[in-house]
Amino acid sequence: MTTPPSGSAPLPTGVRVGYGSGSVATGAFGTVPGLMLLPFLTDSLGIAALWAGLIVFLPKAWDVLLNPVAGRVSDRTTDPRGPRRPWLLRAGLALAACFALIFAAPEMGSRVAEAAWVLVFFLAAATAYAFFQVPYVSMPAEITGSYDERTRLMTWRVAILALTIMLAGATAPLIRDGVGGRDGYRVMGVVMALVIAVGVVCSYVGTRRAPVGAVAAGSGTFRDQLRVVARARDFRLLLTTFVVQALATGSMLAGVDYLAGEVLGNAGAATLLFVCFVGPALVLTPVWARVGARVGKKQGYVASSLVLATGAALAATAQVAPAGVVYAATALVGVGYAGCQVFPMAMMPDAAAVDTRRTGENRVGVYTGVWTAGETLGLALGPGVFALVLALGDYRSSTDGSAVQPDSALTAITLGFSLLPAALVLLSLWWLRAYRLTAADLEPGPGPGPDSDPDLEESRA
Repeated sequence: MTTPPSGSAPLPTGVRVGYGSGSVATGAFGTVPGLMLLPFLTDSLGIAALWAGLIVFLPKAWDVLLNPVAGRVSDRTTDPRGPRRPWLLRAGLALAACFALIFAAPEMGSRVAEAAWVLVFFLAAATAYAFFQVPYVSMPAEITGSYDERTRLMTWRVAILALTIMLAGATAPLIRDGVGGRDGYRVMGVVMALVIAVGVVCSYVGTRRAPVGAVAAGSGTFRDQLRVVARARDFRLLLTTFVVQALATGSMLAGVDYLAGEVLGNAGAATLLFVCFVGPALVLTPVWARVGARVGKKQGYVASSLVLATGAALAATAQVAPAGVVYAATALVGVGYAGCQVFPMAMMPDAAAVDTRRTGENRVGVYTGVWTAGETLGLALGPGVFALVLALGDYRSSTDGSAVQPDSALTAITLGFSLLPAALVLLSLWWLRAYRLTAADLEPGPGPGPDSDPDLEESRA
């Protein structure tokens, strides 16, 4: 039985860039609906905040159930192109098509019918996304067996992800506002669908020469494999940390458009907020990678989390401070966000690789499916929680965005964008403190073997 590539041989730059380009698709789909869909529903279709939050949440909740299944399917896929790559193309192009349709709802004269249109196509897009994202995130554990090389690989991925978030998050509101009305949303949807398609094709072509170790698919039923993954203590702790932080990020993302238009009084500020948020990540992602190499991934993750929480807390001054203070606070959030993407994305494949090294069986897809399900749940709950905060603040929906908001709604927007995410990030560190996996657990050599303690992390703890 062969194993994933081991050792510290660096990957070719073309493979790193090719793999990282998949983040164009994941970044656009992860960013634009979180930024634009809730305002589209409340301020264009006239859907009440609570119902709009439910529409945003339900397809993501479906993804939570589907992601582990997608992982199991990709684990058992056999194809001359590699077990994961065919899914990049099949599901990725389907994702692009469904994404364009989300914002293309025709005027039906019924809010219920129009809301149903959005829900159906968002659900279809979420399904396609699961079968793209899970195989995509599974690949690093099979491309390289090097603890440090995975960090370098994730550096490229996160850098491209940050660039995509900035470009997509900054241009989507500009396209919408430039065209105007519901046609603005439709044009924006088509443009972003094309961006997703470009990322999909580039990741498929760019990984054609990636080394992939062959390991046997995990034995036992799907439930058996999920049970093994659930017993992996370090993976479980890391996942919980990441999910709580995804909830914080989702809340901030959902609040950008509202903060810009209602609190700062400038709808165009949404683009500047996004530049402040993502711009530092483009520069500092490699810096965080070097920090991790020096102090360790866990310590780097803690440090970046504290920076993110500090920036979010400072944004609570949005109602009284000059706009420049809010932009500076958002930039500080971006500094921390870069590290909060690099480190967990590099640590997750380590946990999956420990399992493969120990058993000789490939459960990478199941690990990734559970991980992606958790991330999806957090990012889905974020807008839902923000919508709940809006409802508690008596936010008033409309079909043209002209409703005058009470002071309670402005306070709700500010808190949902600032103190709530800051508190969630700090809370997440409660679980991260107990994470213990290190480079020593991934050193080349024979693992403990399939007959040893099935929970390596628990026995070490």
